[in-house]
Amino acid sequence: METRCVPFDGLKNPGRPRVKVILATLFVILCWAYSPIGIRIGLQAYEPGQLALMRFLIASVFMAVVAIAKGISRPRLGDLPLLAVLGFFAVSLHHIALNYGQRGVSAGAASVLAQSTPLFSTLLAHFVFKDRVGAWQWGCVLCGLLGAAVVVTGDRGLGDMDARGLLILLAALSWSVYFALQKHHTHRYDGLTLVCYTVWSGTLLLFIFAPGMLSAARQASASVNLAVLVLGIFPSALAYLAWAYVLAHSNVSRASTALYLIPPTAMLMAGLILAERPAAMVMVGAVIVLASVLALNVGPASVARAG
Repeated sequence: METRCVPFDGLKNPGRPRVKVILATLFVILCWAYSPIGIRIGLQAYEPGQLALMRFLIASVFMAVVAIAKGISRPRLGDLPLLAVLGFFAVSLHHIALNYGQRGVSAGAASVLAQSTPLFSTLLAHFVFKDRVGAWQWGCVLCGLLGAAVVVTGDRGLGDMDARGLLILLAALSWSVYFALQKHHTHRYDGLTLVCYTVWSGTLLLFIFAPGMLSAARQASASVNLAVLVLGIFPSALAYLAWAYVLAHSNVSRASTALYLIPPTAMLMAGLILAERPAAMVMVGAVIVLASVLALNVGPASVARAG
């Protein structure tokens, strides 16, 4: 999700204490920065598909409790295929690619690559939705993809490069497709309703990885299962609720800028929890990717709907 510093002068409701928005944003950053660390730990005992299913089974149960407490609307029958497609891109494909990809790169490098979603959103805007993309944006996209290549090759050295790390770019692409579909087709549902049905439908699609999952859970250490439990509750459920609160009470584009803090936070957490030390080239690639994405968002008006 998956994907996401903040001057909070753009609050839509100035009566709301800004401190709540700031704290919610910091909570989201910590949750999503933990995600690659939790995945790295979970992969010690689970296969990538099993880990995705276990994580989102936990998230699904948690979201069901929230849905009962808060109340959500029923989906329209005609919207069921769309909700299934959203679940596929936001949950199933995104997290399968993410988990397999993290077998090829460090947690810190994975957090950088996952932030490349805006690059793919720009490509989708041009090639799928026929929006006009200017030279500035094309330059940002090319620089960002170059930075991603630097991250992948620099993480373990060119000689030991693992191509599986590129799957994280597939995860970023999957998330950008989800975001585009959500933006264009889901105005009939509130944020909580949409998140619930997206998580549930994506989890159902992951049941093809159920064989062997319970056995893996029994054989996993308590620390690994705790890491997966945290993955299911915090990055996969609570963070989305907190982010919905942030978006409801602040300027969307400015609040989204806070997500650029996720990679450095993830690198710091990976150093503390996993004893990972990012290679110099990963740091260089991270600067290129994040600078490109930032420039894409704050540069000249990028996309205009073709008439």
